[in-house]
Amino acid sequence: MKVILTEDVKSLGKKGDIVEVSDGYARNFILKTKKGVEANNKNMNELKLKRANEEKQAKEQYEAAKALGERIDAGKIEMSIKTGEGGKAFGSISSKEIAIAVKEQLDLEIDKKKIQLKETIKTLGVQEVPVKLHPKVTAKLRVNVTEEA
Repeated sequence: MKVILTEDVKSLGKKGDIVEVSDGYARNFILKTKKGVEANNKNMNELKLKRANEEKQAKEQYEAAKALGERIDAGKIEMSIKTGEGGKAFGSISSKEIAIAVKEQLDLEIDKKKIQLKETIKTLGVQEVPVKLHPKVTAKLRVNVTEEA
């Protein structure tokens, strides 16, 4: 019997896969526990529509991330930290502070978890900070760190 899986089943397949299983296994386990549905014409058409919709949504998310990435690449934010003698910085700039500054200066909403700082910024000058917006889109945000007056 052919079955469309509605959730991942170990050693059988992933959600949305069409698999061939014995009639008893399908009736007594897959269908009973609602881990799958019978692969008839109605369910096959629903699966096609669902996949097409998911592809459309994925493409829209990618396009939105790409557009946001271009705005971030074009932008530059200004931040300042206290420094002592010889330009040594007191404190640092974290991803949370960068996210707040982007909201205030560029009027863009970026989650602090998407800002990929290896470590906090502790030096003056222009730093390029990667921002991962989508698995395929990573933008470079320029952060100009100046001395606080």
